[in-house]
Formats: sequence, structure tokens, C-alpha cells
Amino acid sequence: MGVNQGLATVSGDFMIAALLIYSLAVLAFAGDFAFGRPRRAAAEAAVAASDRVAELASVGAAVASGSPAPAAPAAPEKPAATGLPARQLPFWRAIKEAGNWVRAGVGLTMLGVTAHLIAVVTRGFAVHRAPWGNMYEFITALTCVAAIFFVYVMVRYRAWALGVWVVGAIVVALGLAETVIYTAAGPLVPALQSYWLSIHVTAMTLATGIFFVAAVFGVLGIVSERHKARVEAGKVRPGTDGLLERIPSPSQLDKLTYRTVIFGFPIWTFGVIAGAIWADQAWGRYWGWDPVEIWAFITWVLYASYLHARATAGWRRFATYVQLIGFASLAFNILVVQVFITGMHSYAGVG
Repeated sequence: MGVNQGLATVSGDFMIAALLIYSLAVLAFAGDFAFGRPRRAAAEAAVAASDRVAELASVGAAVASGSPAPAAPAAPEKPAATGLPARQLPFWRAIKEAGNWVRAGVGLTMLGVTAHLIAVVTRGFAVHRAPWGNMYEFITALTCVAAIFFVYVMVRYRAWALGVWVVGAIVVALGLAETVIYTAAGPLVPALQSYWLSIHVTAMTLATGIFFVAAVFGVLGIVSERHKARVEAGKVRPGTDGLLERIPSPSQLDKLTYRTVIFGFPIWTFGVIAGAIWADQAWGRYWGWDPVEIWAFITWVLYASYLHARATAGWRRFATYVQLIGFASLAFNILVVQVFITGMHSYAGVG
């Protein structure tokens, strides 16, 4: 069957719409850092200070009159500058209390995910196959997975404080896909005309989208840890860098990164195994030392090493770096090996 150009056009329009909506979401999350959180924190601090003054005044008045002075209450806790909101409240109530900027950012992200998902699905209907048969489709699909997974993280862990970075990274990747590696809808190359496309490549797409989110968490974890160390060493005064101080703590980001990787790693493992089975059916061997196969296995080893280091005493502080090396290996495989190195997988469709 030929390409349905009408649906292909609809897919392209929704993809552009998703890119624009994600961009607005990034602005909303940035607006929360610039205007929403500082104002709320200042208001909370002012209320706490006024309550403290009133309590001290009542104590002083009691002493002056000779009556027993009431026990001075404990000083109110300072609002936390970093960290994720508690999960005791229902999600929608937590969103309501988070402020207008957060509500706008989360709402726009969900709207962007809807448009993005429609774009991917209509692309599939337009070409009558799974919509990840070339590099453009693979990037748009994996960023869709990343966006959906981050929406889950926001709902599950109240992690909208990370939206400006995660959604920002999705905007960059999707923008590059739409401008640099865009490929018009068309038929598959013969090597990919198999039902294994819907098994092997789907698994790799899901895992890559999840690892994409984990990589952003890992970078933020390193930034947060270094900022914390500079504050403790007295090189930076607390309260002078609002943006970095509102990144969740290193321990929180470490937990988020670990949970994200441990979710995606079995999917990647299944994808590698499915690829070997497909290779045996297509080329008569499970393993042929093809460059893409080699780098996929290297990536698997690096993520397995991350999980091992994360669970080993004395190595946890280095685990994040191993995870980021693993994602660098994955990105190198996608953007360099599959595009510029000749092999059995040389059908990225770029250009």
C-alpha cells in the first residue's frame, strides 16, 4: 500500500503543534522558578516571622505583668528550598497548591503529550506500519515515550520541579528531528519489512525514551551534588542561587535515576535479545559483529554496570557517571554509528 499523504500531513502538523506546546510548557516551568516559588517562599517566611514576633511579644507581656510566662514555642521550620513535594496529598490538590505556573506547565506538558502521541499514531497509519522505521521516526517516537514517562514521574513523585530541564531536553531533541533529520513518510527498506520491527525496534524505542529521562536526572543529580558541596564549603552563600537551590536534593535525584533505569533496563535487554533473533531470521546468524550490535551490547554492559555500582558499597557516588556514559554510548550508536558507519543496520534514512 502507498503512503497516505493526508494522514502524513496531519502527523506533521500535530508534531509541530507538540513542539510548540512543549516550548510553552518549558516557559511555564521557568516562570515558576522566576516568579512562582520565590513569592510563595517569601510569603511563607513572612507569615512565619510575623507569628514568631507575635509569640515573643506575648511572652514579653506575660513577664512584664508578673504572670508565669508561657513556654516559648519551637521556632518554625524554614521552608525547604530544595526537594520534591510530599506525596500525601492527591495529585490534583498538590497541583492546585503548587501555583499557577506549575499548573500551566503540567497542563501544557500533558497537552503536548496528547498532540505528540497523535502525531506518532497518525504517522503509523499513514505508512501502514510501526512508525519508527527511520531515524526521524525513531527520534520522534522515543521523545514521545520520554514525555509520557515524565508525566508519570510528575504524577507519581510530584517532580514538576524537573520539568524545565526534562521537557526542555525533549524540545531540543524534537526540534533537531524536525529540522536536521526530517524524513518524509515513505515505505520501509527491504531489511526492515518484518513483523520483528514491531517487537525489536519497539522495545529499543521504549527503553531509549526511558533512558533519555534518566540521563537528564543524572546530569541534574551531579549539578545538585556539586552545588551542595560548594555551599557546605562556604564557596557559595545559601540563598544566592535560586535556580540551583530549587533542584531536588542529590539523594532524591539518585533515587529517581535508579528507579528510571531499573524500569528501562529489562526492556533494553529484551530488545537486544529480540534483535538477535531477528538477525538470525534475516541474515542467518544471531551475532555478526555489526557495529550497531556491538554498541548495543556495550550500552547494555554499561547500564548493567551502573545497576551493579549503585548496589555496591563505596561505588554509589560513581554510579551516576557510569549511567551517563551508558547514555552517551546509546546516543553515539544512534547518531553516529547508524548514520556514518557502514554495516548491516545502515538504513537510518537521514537526508
